[in-house]
Amino acid sequence: MAAIEMKHIVKKYGDGFPAVNDVSIDVKDGEFMILVGPSGCGKSTLLRMIVGLEDITSGDMVVGGDRVNDKAPRERNLAMVFQNYALYPHLTVYENIAFPLRLSKQFSEKEIDEKVRQASELLELDEHLERRPANLSGGQRQRVAMGRAIVRQAEAFLFDEPLSNLDAKLRGQMRTEISRLQRRLGITTVYVTHDQTEAMTLGDRVAVLKRGILQQLATPRELYEHPNNLFVAGFIGSPPMNFLPATVEGETVSLPFGKVSIPPEKARLAQGKGLLIAGIRPEHFDDAAVVEPHRLEHGSTFRAKVDVTEWLGNEAYAYIPIDLPAEIQGQLTDLERELDMEALRPQLVVSLDAASRIGEGEEAEIFVDARKMHLFDPESQENLTVGL
Repeated sequence: MAAIEMKHIVKKYGDGFPAVNDVSIDVKDGEFMILVGPSGCGKSTLLRMIVGLEDITSGDMVVGGDRVNDKAPRERNLAMVFQNYALYPHLTVYENIAFPLRLSKQFSEKEIDEKVRQASELLELDEHLERRPANLSGGQRQRVAMGRAIVRQAEAFLFDEPLSNLDAKLRGQMRTEISRLQRRLGITTVYVTHDQTEAMTLGDRVAVLKRGILQQLATPRELYEHPNNLFVAGFIGSPPMNFLPATVEGETVSLPFGKVSIPPEKARLAQGKGLLIAGIRPEHFDDAAVVEPHRLEHGSTFRAKVDVTEWLGNEAYAYIPIDLPAEIQGQLTDLERELDMEALRPQLVVSLDAASRIGEGEEAEIFVDARKMHLFDPESQENLTVGL
């Protein structure tokens, strides 16, 4: 195992465009690090520079204390698991797992057999060892690819969107398997994904990238509760955070649906800033009729007409149309484009308790916990209230 240090890494292609722009990340020994962001953000390019498949324009890549910029991939002792599995179709599962050991010519047949069977038992592949990849499911193929990485006894695992070819149910199962395997082996892991659910459930820490620039590096909880900027706030969370025009006077915030009170420490940071963007997650709203009295004391209520409701069994969502000023709508349209999202109609997404009986087309009293509100500067897109 080894720590991986990325020091001011830059990758420029022939046209001078920086696909990765001055990124510095320290991956601790044994840590599970996630690189996440929309398509084209530079996450896969960064991973390929770690393993040596892409040249580094400037900066230092350090693995286990050694600078590896000029080392070939085979000299770095890193195991990579690709999105398309990269298995040999004419070889059995046993031979696919054994292939890197045979290639190294450092192990006897007995040692190869022991390592393959240890990995096979760990990944529950024993009954499939004599089968070929074409006869396996997507999840089984991915486990074979992981087995091939395990037997190498590499310094670190590098995963490049390994679950994107699987269906939703199998992705959930494989997430659990990868997490359990990494914890058991304790091996340094860097995992690339565009799926924020994978990022939030797998990683010890998550690095959010946008256009080759690191936006925030933090634990999943910190990213969710204290996003640095509008981009991180919009990318992390499903359904995404609600963004609303807001103005602050004293300890009162004026929003499209009315005025709410916020804690004085938040209000102080937003004074004199003019028109802001308020960010409130769907779960910080609810049907006021089912909210417990002690929660009502810490928030505000407003009346609004519900356009659409979705009932999912254990929870429900209500959608409330809102009007946005042109300047805020422009900012949010740009944000949707950066997040690879479809253009959405201006609306408030409200998470409802399963006991709520609010129906479509009804006017309802909605509770909002304004203590959880974030306030963003529309110009810089920075979170003025981060950490509060």
